Amino acid sequence: MIEPVRRMAYQLYARRLRAQLVDVSLPRHVAMAMDGNRRWARQMGFDDPRLGHRYGAEHMHEVLSWCAELSIQHVTLFVASVDNVRKRASDEVEHLMRMIEEVVAEPLLRPGNPWQLHVAGRPDVLPDSTRHALKLAEEATGARGGNFHLTVAVGYDGREEIVNAVRSLLEQEAQTGATVDDVAQRLTAEDIAAHLYTGGQPDPDLVIRTSGERRMSGFLLWQAAYSELYFCDVYWPGFRKVDFLRALRSYAARSRRFGG
Repeated sequence: MIEPVRRMAYQLYARRLRAQLVDVSLPRHVAMAMDGNRRWARQMGFDDPRLGHRYGAEHMHEVLSWCAELSIQHVTLFVASVDNVRKRASDEVEHLMRMIEEVVAEPLLRPGNPWQLHVAGRPDVLPDSTRHALKLAEEATGARGGNFHLTVAVGYDGREEIVNAVRSLLEQEAQTGATVDDVAQRLTAEDIAAHLYTGGQPDPDLVIRTSGERRMSGFLLWQAAYSELYFCDVYWPGFRKVDFLRALRSYAARSRRFGG
């Protein structure tokens, strides 16, 4: 009897939160650091904490459905950093990459999925199979031309992204015969932004990080300069719709100053 009552109370609370978001300003672009997969698996009593990656990857698609329901058209998800790929145990990295291929990339190919995939990060640090799966999904979903854009940050580091953007800009300018002094005299933030992994996409309005950590960990360091930040104590696989709605309610209650 307790469980049905609890479920009903949850549904009522979710509807109440949703009602509070009517006629308020919602973010156009939400970025999320999906943190705490392994800790969630340990909390749930799994012998193998790597299983948290599978549950976390599967949960990603549920969260995307919440975003689509609220007409949030741009979502960026922090899946794996460069350090995740380079420094974790090889068997864990292999498991994580398989989850990206099977649980992140493949479902995006299914008919009716509205999301167009973009990949942000360094493909050279990924296994060939993972790089191929993401490229295939990116090309296949690119033909949709819809309103929903999903950016997956994998093999990603925000500082490296900025360095690579500046390098790319200088190389482009050098091809036109411009000198470093020429570039320095007219360089703007917009010039660098155009060469980021996310060039051409809007900056995130709201950045959510799960697991209770209160830091960016190199996630969208340039793009999130004026983003609203929201830190949630629950681990990513346990991130509920009410947690998401609370984040949106917090965002709607803020007065954005954009550095002013």
